[in-house]
Amino acid sequence: MKKIAILFFISLLTFSCSSDDSRNNNPNLPSIGFNHTINLDLPQFNSLDFPNNSEVITTDGVGIKGVIIFNVDNTLYSAFELSDPNIAPSSCSALSVNGIRAESNCGNDNAYEIINGQQLEGEGGYPLLRYQIRREGNTLFISN
Repeated sequence: MKKIAILFFISLLTFSCSSDDSRNNNPNLPSIGFNHTINLDLPQFNSLDFPNNSEVITTDGVGIKGVIIFNVDNTLYSAFELSDPNIAPSSCSALSVNGIRAESNCGNDNAYEIINGQQLEGEGGYPLLRYQIRREGNTLFISN
C-alpha cells in the first residue's frame, strides 16, 4: 500500500508540473537564440550611461529586427525585441522608439512602453518580447 501511495504521489507531481514554454507563445514572432554583449565604455552607447535613455541595436543576428535597450536606473536595464509583437515580421514591423514609447510603422496604432513592454495602444494584445539582460561592470549581456 505504501508503494502505491508513493507512485501515486510521484505521478501526481509529474503531471501537475507544467513547462514555461507556452509563456511566450506569440505566433507572430519566430523563436530565435542569440547572445550579444555591449561595452558601455564605447562612445556609441553613451546614451545608456544615463537613466531613462534607450538605445536600439540592429546588428545582424541580434533579435529578429533588433533590440531596444532601456536604462531604468543604471543598475536595472530592460531589453525587448524591436519587432511589433502583433504583426508578423515584414518590411514595416520594426518599431520606432520615441522616448519611452515604441510605435508601429505599419499604419496601425500599436504602441508599447519600453520600460515594461506592455502595449499602450492598438490591437493584438501581445506585449513586447522580453530578452534577458544583465550588467557586469561596464558590460551588458543580452540573450534569448
